[in-house]
Amino acid sequence: MTEAGTEPFVHPALFYRGEKEYLHGTVSFVRDGLKAGEPVAVAVPGPNLALLKTALGEDAAKVRFLDMTEAGRNPGRIIPRVLRAFADTHRQARVRIIGEPIWAGRSTLEYPACAQHEALINPAFQGRDVTILCPYDADRLDEQALTDAHATHPVIISGGRERPSTAYAPEHVVERYNQPLEPPAAAEELAFQAGQLPRARHFAVEQAARYGLSGVRLDDVALIVAELTTNSVVHGGGSGTLRVWADGDQVVCEVRDHGHLADPLAGRCPPARDRPGGRGLLLVHTLADLVRVHTGPAGTTVRCYVSPH
Repeated sequence: MTEAGTEPFVHPALFYRGEKEYLHGTVSFVRDGLKAGEPVAVAVPGPNLALLKTALGEDAAKVRFLDMTEAGRNPGRIIPRVLRAFADTHRQARVRIIGEPIWAGRSTLEYPACAQHEALINPAFQGRDVTILCPYDADRLDEQALTDAHATHPVIISGGRERPSTAYAPEHVVERYNQPLEPPAAAEELAFQAGQLPRARHFAVEQAARYGLSGVRLDDVALIVAELTTNSVVHGGGSGTLRVWADGDQVVCEVRDHGHLADPLAGRCPPARDRPGGRGLLLVHTLADLVRVHTGPAGTTVRCYVSPH
């Protein structure tokens, strides 16, 4: 792959049109890795997962498969729970992964988090002996997704040909989608400060139950809100505002404070084992079905979507 001589981490985008091009680019990628003795994982949407398993035949038994519509439902957990989870268990060899986080079924609400995820893969794996191939359906994805792919991947593969991207600028994509979040039409709101965290947690659970969540999903809301409000008190100026509302069948919990989230990888990379703290946002990304963040000098907003199942 291009850049392999200067940077051990390689992150190409595969633009494909139709099943034949998809299999041509992915099957050879997997088999080349297996031939080289590299651990291989494939995390793609269900239909493509089945397609690849069939095409690989007996070689499929040597590959770790994950349905990205489940494992990567929240784009913010793909780096820690899918990519790093596999790569970190195989540090003795170069690792090869196919990750397809952006597909035609992704909503416009999810897309900004997907684009930021693709951009953040680069600093998250800088210096690592890892190759992550990201397929893009050039027939079904819109032009913006394909344009962003050129900015988030240093290498583009299209029509069977590989070339460096002349538009590579992942940090610009992270910033471009760091936009203020559209306020809800209506929401229940609670201001909190130190000493009122249990009240905030109970408030969120009560509202979530009123909007239809139950069981383990209410427990997830409690944990999400506990982590976010604690971060506000410790790192966000000592206070914040919690809002809860329904968006379709999902419950949305949002915490705003006066802190600034300086590290865009916060919550997306597991901290070192000997480092205290740093796991709150990681847990939030693990539990929520979608996390949207806007941060700037005036403050930070973290918005979490929780489905009933």
